[in-house]
Order: sequence, then structure tokens, then C-alpha cells
Amino acid sequence: KCRTGPLDIVFVIDSSRSVRPFEFETMRRFMTDIIGSLDVGPNATRVGVIQYSSQVQNIFSLKTFFTRADMERAINGIVPLAQGTMTGLAIQYAMNVAFSTQEGARPPHKGIPRIAIVVTDGRPQDRVTEVAAQARKAGIEIYAVGIQRADMNSLRAMASPPLEEHVFLVESFELIQQFAKQFQDKLCGVDMCMEREHGCQHSCVSTPGSFYCECNPGYRLNVDGKTCSPIDACADGRHGCQHHCVSVRGSYSCRCRAGYYLSQNKRSCTMIDYCSFGNHSCQHECVSIPNGHYCRCRSGFTLQPDSKSCRATDLCNGVDHGCEFKCVSTEGSYHCVCPEGQQLQADGKTCSKCGAGHVDLVMVIDGSKSVRPQNFELVKQFVNRIVDLLEVSPHGTRVGLVQYSSRVRTEFPLNKYHSADEIKKAVMDVEYMEKGTMTGLALKHMVEHSFSELEGARPLSHNIPRIGLVFTDGRSQDDISEWARRAKESGIVMFAVGVGKAVEEELRAIASEPVEQHFSYSADFTTMTHLVENFSLNICPEEGKGEMEIRSPCECEALVQFQTNTVAILQSLTEKNILWARSLAQMTARLEDLEKQIANKK
Repeated sequence: KCRTGPLDIVFVIDSSRSVRPFEFETMRRFMTDIIGSLDVGPNATRVGVIQYSSQVQNIFSLKTFFTRADMERAINGIVPLAQGTMTGLAIQYAMNVAFSTQEGARPPHKGIPRIAIVVTDGRPQDRVTEVAAQARKAGIEIYAVGIQRADMNSLRAMASPPLEEHVFLVESFELIQQFAKQFQDKLCGVDMCMEREHGCQHSCVSTPGSFYCECNPGYRLNVDGKTCSPIDACADGRHGCQHHCVSVRGSYSCRCRAGYYLSQNKRSCTMIDYCSFGNHSCQHECVSIPNGHYCRCRSGFTLQPDSKSCRATDLCNGVDHGCEFKCVSTEGSYHCVCPEGQQLQADGKTCSKCGAGHVDLVMVIDGSKSVRPQNFELVKQFVNRIVDLLEVSPHGTRVGLVQYSSRVRTEFPLNKYHSADEIKKAVMDVEYMEKGTMTGLALKHMVEHSFSELEGARPLSHNIPRIGLVFTDGRSQDDISEWARRAKESGIVMFAVGVGKAVEEELRAIASEPVEQHFSYSADFTTMTHLVENFSLNICPEEGKGEMEIRSPCECEALVQFQTNTVAILQSLTEKNILWARSLAQMTARLEDLEKQIANKK
């Protein structure tokens, strides 16, 4: 071994198909023999290896390994490319990439020699003269080593001057190992750090004919070029410590504030989870804080004086709940309820007053070919007469419309219109679809889409009745049983209205219980008026019993008030009649007295 100054050496190895496997093994030994004679390390000689054929492959760069063992292991793992011989491309890659500072080459101002050792066995398939000249101009010293079939002119075009010291032709791969020993002498030079009193405080780096001083990691070279000072690694603010940075002999370490520990990345800090120790005794929840913990109760509970146990809070007594009728406390919450027969409004606090029951109503109308255009207009009038019965508003009744034939179309969802006039206009603008009668598909669409909150249906928790009205004039061309059942199971009150050739069995399958009150039939489109009357009686929030006329509680209250007012008026009229009769009798008696007096005088 010889003591060399620091070098940046890159082996450029030909692994084209002309290099047979046993020959490539000889090239591996050539590289490991040369590396074995060098003083390698980050401040000594750095080595990189690339192989090429029709393309270039980086095996390891100048910054990858700093021990001979690692380099030899990587060299032994090379798999030859076995393609063409693009030597010019390989020299271009070495110049632009392998000898860049990003890949580990020392900056030019440090004067570290850059050496490329090109080993090839054939004639290049691309131009090498121009690119080799550019590489030499960039400060790269090129040794061209040809083996067996190599072209001497190409070797001479690649190599640095003087050519007799940089061009080598070896007759066979067997001789390349002997040549390696001779080549080592070319790389050996005088170690200027050994020849002179360099005065470097930390380390001396030899260069051809000179030397320079370097400092250990964590130190910077002073202006005298020889002594070193520790670097305050915390001062530049790039340490990344979350809490505290502590400088230590040119390096730094991160520390955390009390109550935190240093994470695995050695920079960020994580608060100590005191609750995880398992000795907090909190009844509900334990909350960790720096240097300790405290207990917290779930919503609706109050922490007791022992700071650990919790007791339920009666929110109805402790908050302004705003319930119009009654507040009911639950664990950690409360809800409002209304008297029987009244519904909780969308605000969750007030109760419905007398007036039409508020519902989410979706009407599904048959637009098949059998309905005919003139009858479809009657259907739209039928729909609008139903709308006239309702108190339409965002917080009152909402109405949606679906038309179906062979396919299903939402004409407008529940959240589209907010007044009866808007809905009635939209209904009259609906265009007749024609074609088939897929009632089952329409029921599926109604369940999955029309009564979704996305399309305006109010949450089930608001207790707003969901009513589906299906209008059809004939037998369905698909099965209706499954989606009719699903509709009712999902809480939709189903009404079935049939006209003409509608099948009673299908109408009954669609209708909710009791079936007799939830389906209607008319033989003709022109006689559908009674259907509206039947429907108006059945959409009330609560139905009557037995044979009595079906009315909502509000309608009943209105009837009672009407009866009370009527009786009062009749009583008033009766009282006035009695007074009038008494006055009349008194007047009659007086007239009779006057007549008697006149008769006596005669």
C-alpha cells in the first residue's frame, strides 16, 4: 500500500454483452485490488462505481460508502447489463452526475483530484472525442484501460495527456490483475502532510504538491487556516428542536420542558400521559396536563368535591330548555315532548297548533303510455287539489313529486318549493313520460332517494309523518312486493290510488294498515273527486276509531269550538225572544185595558 493524498475516483466499467461472465469477474477483482491499496474515508479518498452498456447505471456514488468492505460488497453485487457499448454516454454521466457535489465530489476549490478510470473491451457505439474533451476541461483526469478487443484510437481519444501515462491496453482479462499492481503506482503520490510540518489542529489533507487543514465535525476552520473553533449548532435556528437546543462540542441535542419527554426523532416533545399510569381514580375521564392530571365528567354530569366522582345533572332544571310543554331529562342531555295529539316542531321545542297536520308528502304518479295525455292532465289537477288541502311551508308540510314509466324521474324533491303556489305551477309544467309501468322501480326510488334528508325529508327524530301516495292506472311490469314492504318498514305511511285497470291486489300490497283506509279506486279519470276527499281525511297526524269520521285532534277542537259558539248564539237568540214575548204580552194587556176604557166611556 502507498500513502495517497485524498482523491475522488469513479470507475466507469463496460458491462456490454461482449464481456463474458468470467471476464466481468476479473473486472470486479481489478476494482477491489485498486480500492484495497487506497486510503479511503470521508476526508481521504472517495470512490464511486458506474457500469454501462446501452445505458448507464450508478452502482454507488462518492458519498455512499467510506469503508473498503462496504465498497467491495457493492461491487460483488453488480449484475452486468449485457447490451451495447455507449462509452460516450457513460463519460457524459460521470461528468454531469457522478462528479457533482450532490453525489459526494469535493468542491473544486479544495483541489482534490477527480479521476475517472474507464475500463472497456470494445469499440464505442457512440462518439467519445467531444464528450471526453469536455470532461477533461471540467477538471476530470481520465485513465483509459482497454482489454483485448478494445480500439486504441478510442482509448487515446478518451484519455488525458500525457497519453503514455493515461492509456493502457491489456492483452487479456487474465492479465488485468497484474496490470492493477502497476496502475496503483500511478495513483500513489507524495503525502505532503507527512513531508511538512502542517500545523493543523485537527487533520491535514494532502493534495498534489500541497495540503490544507480540515476540522472535525462540529467545528469550523478559523481564519488562520489551521486552528478550529466549535460550532454553535443551535445558533443558526436549523436544529429543529421543539423546546430547547443544547450545544455540545460542535454538535447539539434537544431537550424538553418539564412534563414532556423527547420523541424518537430526538427533536419533538410529547407530553407525559399521567392518566396512562392507571392510578388517577377518575370516575369518568382523566385529562393529562404538564406535571399532572385532572378528572372530568361527561356531558350532563357534575364533578363532585372529591374531584374524582361524577353525579348526573338535571338539565331541565339547570338550563333554559325552552320546551313549550314539557322537558324530559336523560343521562347527559334532555329533550322536549308535546301533549298527546300534537307534534314536536322542527325546532325541537315548540308543539304543533290547530291546523292541518304537518307531513313530508311524496306523490308518485304513473306516467305510462296507458294513461294517455288528456288523462295525465287530470292526474296533475288531482295532485294540485291535494296540495290545496295542505299548509305548505319549510316548517309545515313539504311536498315532493316523482313520475315513473319504464324509468323513474324526480320532478321536484321535498326541499325544492316552499309554497302551494310554487308547487302547483311546477306540477302543471310536468311533461308526460309515456312507455311502461315499473311501479316497483318507482317504490325503490322513493324509499332510497325521495325520503332522504339530502332531498329534504326531515330527520325521523322530529316525528314528522312521512307519507307516500302512489297513483297508478294499471298492472306493474315488475315486482312491487319487496319495495312496498321496505317502504312501510322504514316508517312511510303508504296510500295507493288506483284508476281504470289498476289491480286491487297491487293497491292493497302498497297500502299501509288498515288497508281499507289507505287505498282508493276510481273506475274513471273523470270521477276522481271523491279520492281527494278520502285522502284529506286520512293524512291527519292521528286517525279516529271505528265508524266515526276520521279527523285530526285540531279539527275536533275546531268542531267543539264551533259547537260552543253556535250554542251560545242560539241561547242569546232564545233569551231575546223571551224578553220580546214578555214585552209583547205587556203591550197586549195595556191595549186591552185601553179598549175596555174606551168601551166604558161609550
